Amino acid sequence: MDLKNILFEKERGIATITINRPKAMNALNGEVIDELENLIGSIKSDDDVKVVVITGAGAKAFVAGADIAGFKTMSEEELKVFAEKGKKVFFDIENLGKPVICAINGMAFGGGCELAMSCHVRIASENALFGLPEAGLGLIPGFGGTQRLPRLVGRGKGLEMMLTGDNVKAGEALNIGLVEKVVPLKDLRKTGIDMAEKIMSKAPLAIKALLEAVNEGLKLSLEEGCKLETKLLVDCYGTEDRVEGISSFLERKKPQYKGK
Repeated sequence: MDLKNILFEKERGIATITINRPKAMNALNGEVIDELENLIGSIKSDDDVKVVVITGAGAKAFVAGADIAGFKTMSEEELKVFAEKGKKVFFDIENLGKPVICAINGMAFGGGCELAMSCHVRIASENALFGLPEAGLGLIPGFGGTQRLPRLVGRGKGLEMMLTGDNVKAGEALNIGLVEKVVPLKDLRKTGIDMAEKIMSKAPLAIKALLEAVNEGLKLSLEEGCKLETKLLVDCYGTEDRVEGISSFLERKKPQYKGK
């Protein structure tokens, strides 16, 4: 796969995706979105990949947003296509069926914040900054930010961030639930890899079921979501992994899961 704007590594079941446009603060343009779409599609069908980590190149920016220069000449129809493609890629990440950890190594503005929110777990470096400043450009977020942010931090806080365009530092992002962990920049990558390895020690079919239960359940009423949970629980119960997990627990040994 020809990747000009993304670095890709795969080792011991962990795929690491690094947005690599440091001169543009890793801003998202059409090429980056296309590469990300193709890469996520490839990872989905790659049984060797168990967990994905997404980060940015350098020490200043995770993704500083969409490439604003492109908006100067973009037509309305081109903007619509760009927004819909970005939304599709972020939904692909959210519904990958494999855990996606976002390691946010600096500025996460606009599309960068939206990319982070499409991931399942977010770890931020202490220098990370978050914001959706689009209203200051006469626009609104276009990659799902108006929908995901209020779902993560609540309606009021989400609206405050978008209406004022104010940036949120890492500590506040942790307090409001925008990220799950804050660590020193030097420890960010290791923290993401350590979390990925811990996830991989669990039963893979149970991990996939957990992602489905949460992603799909949040679209349902509590009662319907609990019905989905029961179905997925029973599905897990019929697997070899469940037998291995319970037997290993009782015998006090490390389970050897096969994803069956």
